[in-house]
Amino acid sequence: MTYSTLALTLIFIFIPLVLSKVLRLGLEKDTIVATVRSVVQLLFIGYILKFVFDTEHIAYSLLMIALMIIVATLNARKKGKNIAGITWKLAVTLIIVEIVTQGVLLGFHIIPPTPQYIIPISGMLIGNSMVLVILFLNRFAAEIEAHEHEIELILSLGGTPKQAVHHHLKKAIKASMIPTIEAQKTIGLVQLPGMMSGQIIGGADPIQAVQFQILIVFALLTCATLTSIVFGFLIYPSLFNERMQLIKNSFI
Repeated sequence: MTYSTLALTLIFIFIPLVLSKVLRLGLEKDTIVATVRSVVQLLFIGYILKFVFDTEHIAYSLLMIALMIIVATLNARKKGKNIAGITWKLAVTLIIVEIVTQGVLLGFHIIPPTPQYIIPISGMLIGNSMVLVILFLNRFAAEIEAHEHEIELILSLGGTPKQAVHHHLKKAIKASMIPTIEAQKTIGLVQLPGMMSGQIIGGADPIQAVQFQILIVFALLTCATLTSIVFGFLIYPSLFNERMQLIKNSFI
C-alpha cells in the first residue's frame, strides 16, 4: 500500500463527519481528534517497531512491553480512580497476565523469542486485559451499587468483606469474561480476526495464518480468566475501610 492509496482511506473519515454534521450529533471534533491521534500514534509506533525489530535486543522489547502496561494502566484506572491502590493493582494484574502467557509461549517454544512475535502478541494480550478490566469495573460498580444494603446487612451480622461481596464479585468476573467466550464461539464464521486477516492480506498462507490465530484465541481466553480473577480479588478489599465497613461511592 502506498501513501497515496492510504490517503484515499480518509473517505471513511469523511462519511461519519458528514453524517454527524447532518444529524447534529456533535461528534465532528472528537472524530477529527481521534483520526489525527490514531495516524500520528500508529506511524510513530511503526518506526519504533522497525527499529526494535532490526536491533532484536531484549532490552528494547522489555521497554515496549513496559510502555504498553503503563499506558493500559493509566487508561483503565480512570474507571475506578477513587479506589485505593488501583494503579499498582492494575499494573500487577497486567504483569501477571504477561508473565504467564509469554511464559507458556516462550517456555514451550510455541513462538520464537524475537521482538517480531513477542511485542505484537503482548500488545494484543495487554490491550485485551485493559478492556476486560474496564468491563469488570463497570459491572462490579453496578453490582455494589445495586446491592449496597445487602452487603451492609451481611457485614452487620458479622460477615467478612469477602463473604459480603463474594457473590457479586463472581457475577462481575463472569460478566467481564463472557464477551471473550462468546466472540470465540463465532470466530471464523461471523468474523475473520484481525491478526489472521492481516497475515492473509500480507501474503501469508491461510492455514499458517489460522494456526497463529488459534494460538491468539487460546491465549486470550487465559488472558480473560487471569485478568478478571486476579484483578477482582486484588480490588475488592479496597472497597472496605479498616473497620470492615463499605466505603460509599468507591467507584466515583
